[in-house]
Amino acid sequence: MTLTINGEKRDFPPALSLQQLLHELGLEAKPVIIELNEEALSPSEYESRQLSEHDQIEIITIAAGG
Repeated sequence: MTLTINGEKRDFPPALSLQQLLHELGLEAKPVIIELNEEALSPSEYESRQLSEHDQIEIITIAAGG
């Protein structure tokens, strides 16, 4: 399945949830904000939201600093 992540097309296995995608990207333990096809999602939706061919995903990682 081809997904566009932060403007870059990438291939992933089919039947992937958003939470599984975060695991594939090594981001499952990091605080992130995700927009799926221009819709902002709540973290409670990550496990149940299934991805589809050609979905567009924007992922922003949150970093603390001072």
